[in-house]
Amino acid sequence: MRLDRFLCETTDLTRSLAKKALHREEVQVDGEVIKNPATQVDASRRVTWNGEPLALVGLRYVILNKPTGVECSARRGLYPLVRELVDLPHVERLQTVGRLDVDTTGLVLLTDDGQWSHRVTSPKRRCGKVYRVTLAEPLEGEALDAAVSQFAEGLWLEGEEKSTRPAELAMREPRVAELTLFEGKYHQVKRMFAAIGHHVQALHRESIGPLGLGTLAPGEWRELSEAERAQF
Repeated sequence: MRLDRFLCETTDLTRSLAKKALHREEVQVDGEVIKNPATQVDASRRVTWNGEPLALVGLRYVILNKPTGVECSARRGLYPLVRELVDLPHVERLQTVGRLDVDTTGLVLLTDDGQWSHRVTSPKRRCGKVYRVTLAEPLEGEALDAAVSQFAEGLWLEGEEKSTRPAELAMREPRVAELTLFEGKYHQVKRMFAAIGHHVQALHRESIGPLGLGTLAPGEWRELSEAERAQF
């Protein structure tokens, strides 16, 4: 890796500021002042900036219990960003693995490993995502039987070129449903229930594949273990 890129990866310096730091002789590699931004370095080299050692962060994998009123987008809008809840270096590099709406709560994964993120979100891998859905009105009897069949067969949603993939619907209480999806279309849960005439009052994601929230309270997070990451 080029030295100027290494500086950008391990500090808040931009490429131009990294080159200026090199020109000012602020950077040393293995105890030697280096001014050439194209100098190649790796993890075995000791790089310091103004005497402070620098090290590459590496790839991170985070599970978080998202509270309401927090956005999963990359840029801040009206609400705080979900990654702002995570206390890790260079948190701006973390991207959500799929998104939840600002008023939806529950399990969110964040990572800077794009390949791993794709493995989790790709519909071809059939990674089930379980949601607890609170409805405005009860869903019972023949209406429930019809909904279970419709969800299992796939629904045509407005604006979509294909029907939804088969989903699994069950009721925990007359107004509380458990829905398992194997894809992630825009506002999919709300749109699916709207298609059968029901309004979603609250939505909470409980799990993604084998991962559940465990004891994480709203707003809390932790890094995944190697074994947990390998399950995907």
